Amino acid sequence: MQFEVEDTGSGIAKEELEQIFQAFSQTQTGKDIPEGTGLGLAISRKFVQLMGGEITVKSQVGIGSSFTFDIQAPLGDTRKIAPQKPSRKILALAPKQPRYKILVVDDNATNRQLLIKLLHPLGFLLREANNGQEACAIWQEWEPDLIFMDMRMPVMNGYEATKQIKSTTRGQATAVIAFTASVLEGQKADVLSVGCDDFIPKPFHEADIFETMNKHLGVRYLYEEDSSKIYQKKKNTSTELLAAVLTPANLGVLPRDLLHNLEAAAIRSKMTQVNSLIEEVRTLNAPLAEALATLAHGFKYHIIASLIQQATQCNVK
Repeated sequence: MQFEVEDTGSGIAKEELEQIFQAFSQTQTGKDIPEGTGLGLAISRKFVQLMGGEITVKSQVGIGSSFTFDIQAPLGDTRKIAPQKPSRKILALAPKQPRYKILVVDDNATNRQLLIKLLHPLGFLLREANNGQEACAIWQEWEPDLIFMDMRMPVMNGYEATKQIKSTTRGQATAVIAFTASVLEGQKADVLSVGCDDFIPKPFHEADIFETMNKHLGVRYLYEEDSSKIYQKKKNTSTELLAAVLTPANLGVLPRDLLHNLEAAAIRSKMTQVNSLIEEVRTLNAPLAEALATLAHGFKYHIIASLIQQATQCNVK
């Protein structure tokens, strides 16, 4: 198997090509990147060699680089491949929980925004700091429940900030989760030794963030159902059951404004609005909402509108 990876970066000078695969050696471009360690290509080359291959590079300054390697790989047996567990999308926080306060600390604004955009829709209270000194000041005044702490920052790094926070009784109650580009065991030990409660390597995965918050704060989530389960549920809902639930009497007890809005949305086939209104119905009558959702899932908006009109006429009589 042959693999080729190209980039359109700043490229590597010819005189630097020989040294890029040496451990802890960086090109001038690499030295300008604060997260680099000079180990990535050395480790990559070692992995390729262990698999019986070799890695080569072509590069032009100002244009980019191309890395190529070949490895010998036997054909896989699909019968031996374990089925993957379907990932479940988190829709919201489970009810009856506090609004957790989360502090995001990173000198890179883009990194902070990635995490904030992930957490903000779920309703967390969020603040951010771009160095350890700011983080300590915000912690002192705001007392967050959890801090996502980058470890390499100017002014005050994450190690010193964590030490200061964890040296107090109040700080012991704050979960500090370290963010760092390094995944070396020694680095993990250093991070934990200053008081960090856990460790997430960069770039982070969404699942790691949510699992870590569940582990240290007990945060609970509401998940989107697996699509196969949704399909099976709709399939098993018989016509007779729909007829028994979707009666003018059942629909007629819903608030008039809700019925009116649902009818209008159904007539106009406004999918998002119909689904949102059905969720309002669910808080009042779950079986009725499930029956309406079955019709909406099949885009049978005209039936929803017709049933509501029948219910409205019955109420008038």
